Amino acid sequence: MEIINRRARIASPARNLRRENKNLNNKMSLKSEVNLINQEMAVVKNIFLATVNFIPSFNITDEKILPYGLRAHTRSISWIVEQVITQQTKFHAQQLGITDVEFDMPDTCLHDCVIIVGEKRYFVNVKIHNMGGKKNKNDISAVEKLYMQYTTNPNYRLIYACFGINFQNLTISFQNEAVHVFSPQFLPIYVNPRNDKIQSYYHHEQIYRSRQDFLRLLRENSRSIVLE
Repeated sequence: MEIINRRARIASPARNLRRENKNLNNKMSLKSEVNLINQEMAVVKNIFLATVNFIPSFNITDEKILPYGLRAHTRSISWIVEQVITQQTKFHAQQLGITDVEFDMPDTCLHDCVIIVGEKRYFVNVKIHNMGGKKNKNDISAVEKLYMQYTTNPNYRLIYACFGINFQNLTISFQNEAVHVFSPQFLPIYVNPRNDKIQSYYHHEQIYRSRQDFLRLLRENSRSIVLE
């Protein structure tokens, strides 16, 4: 009964708003949609490349606190790096030519921050990649959350910004020019059957598709949640 109720809750707004998305996509050609997303990603990338120049490296804590260093594990430092990036971007907003950065988001939110440039809002999720580690597929996002956000808000376009870092003892340094951005809409769609999350390499070949096709693929590939 609990699962049925959950599916019903998903289906109701999706059916109503799918028409709005269809109308939006009909107004915008695939080429225009791709160009818009690529332009937004380029803006975000340039902002973060400039941010990294303000703080090329930093120490997590004092050696007196962790005299033997910290294990070089991405999960142990990802939240810290996210906070450093978003707060430094906000702190240097004037130099970066942006209006503001909002980063006080709930843990369940898809994006970690919103970069505001005039009336334009860029929704950004920050990820990191240890340059000294192996290249593996990563869980990108839960299908349900992504699907619901994209159907509920036709103007929502998420941008992932992945920062290449080096981590030694207690020092995190950003790799020069190693800021990679991508859109979930252009990801190769593979859903991890264990947790119903989209899984992909951070660096991948983009597959240009419309928003409508993206939502259709999410519905078709979802393993544990019926989104119809």
